[in-house]
Amino acid sequence: MFRSTKTVLVTAALLAATLPALGQSRIEREFDLAPGGELVLDADQGSVEVQGSGSSGARVVISSRSLDIEDKFDVSMSLSGGRLSIRVDRKGSGKWFNWGRGGGLKFEIQVPRDTRVDIDTSGGSIVAEDLDQPARLDTSGGSIVARQIRGSLLADTSGGSIVAEEIDGDVTADTSGGSISIEQVRGDVVADTSGGSITISEVTGKSTADTSGGSITLDEIGGYVYADTSGGSIEINFSANNYAGGEASTSGGGIRVNIDPTANLDLDAVASGGSVIANVPITVRGKVSKSSLKGKIGGGGALLKLRTSGGKIRIEPR
Repeated sequence: MFRSTKTVLVTAALLAATLPALGQSRIEREFDLAPGGELVLDADQGSVEVQGSGSSGARVVISSRSLDIEDKFDVSMSLSGGRLSIRVDRKGSGKWFNWGRGGGLKFEIQVPRDTRVDIDTSGGSIVAEDLDQPARLDTSGGSIVARQIRGSLLADTSGGSIVAEEIDGDVTADTSGGSISIEQVRGDVVADTSGGSITISEVTGKSTADTSGGSITLDEIGGYVYADTSGGSIEINFSANNYAGGEASTSGGGIRVNIDPTANLDLDAVASGGSVIANVPITVRGKVSKSSLKGKIGGGGALLKLRTSGGKIRIEPR
């Protein structure tokens, strides 16, 4: 009985010694960052939230629920020449230890909307909203969400999904660990994942989607389309008056394409594992086959090339 009580007391003492900072640890700073400047964050770990504001100046809050920030990390913040630089490095031999989401850092940053943003973190998710300049968001440990970015967006993660909405510029999204969802883009889109599905909608420019682990859905696309997957189906809905053509290929499902019935395109469709069905007028060229169809839609034009070894191909009016 006494031995058990002693063990409990020793354990409690050890926990008290190893977790002296249990509770909120917090660093808060304000900077006179004017519109037109730049935010650069480089952190060993931590989730990041960046919010654009209509006012001048920047506010930075770094917090942790269970770590003493100044004891565990080297933190430097400086403003020079319109550039706000934040760098956070773990101290000592435990630098690369993954403390997990609960024990990690959280960055909450407010900047003027007219601020260029460059975020690099090794241990958490990133959220960026309401910015009037390009944004580069890079994490190896979580998801990325970007909304209302009035400039180009580069989002790269190896550990989660990517969501991008209302982007006024080109979008490049790359992940090896999740799905990608992109909508309302004025520009071109490039989406690449090896671990999930891709959904892209309402894009004015060219759309490129590449995945080895899911389906691809492209809706209301205003430019050329390239879609490739080995693990799912492909569905493409071209915007009205989009005659730019494209290429779609899958070995793991069917392909459905909805086009403007007044489009002028050259069609080359082959379904080695199924049939090709077209419900739009086509002037057939060459040999007619159940599994392949080549010809002209309307007066012909840009090439629409479709390939599948895992299902049917359907071409329908939008």
